[in-house]
Amino acid sequence: QVQLVESGGGLVQPGGSLRLSCAASGSISRSYVMGWYRQAPGKQRELVAQISSSGTTVYRDSVKGRFTIARVNAEIAVYLQMNSLMSEDTAIYYCNLAIAGTGTTWGQGTQVTVSS
Repeated sequence: QVQLVESGGGLVQPGGSLRLSCAASGSISRSYVMGWYRQAPGKQRELVAQISSSGTTVYRDSVKGRFTIARVNAEIAVYLQMNSLMSEDTAIYYCNLAIAGTGTTWGQGTQVTVSS
């Protein structure tokens, strides 16, 4: 079974930057989509950004121009570069991997807090 290992996150001031990383264990021979979701207290989990194995990206409107998702070459891994962070970006961020024809795997989550 594929497992996801997340890193990054933490406390940053408004306007600051953070980078989240996520790597999958094992090898994958099918097409996949890997991305980041977030969940703030009292709110539903929402998609932040995702990238497919072919390189297609999707971003939430509120993060366009501020966040960048990219794959790590030769690995089943992605990073999410978050710039110009705002208090509204405060949430637990979860890595997600969806492999064609199989199930979805979630990471354990990492806290991102934007506060002065």
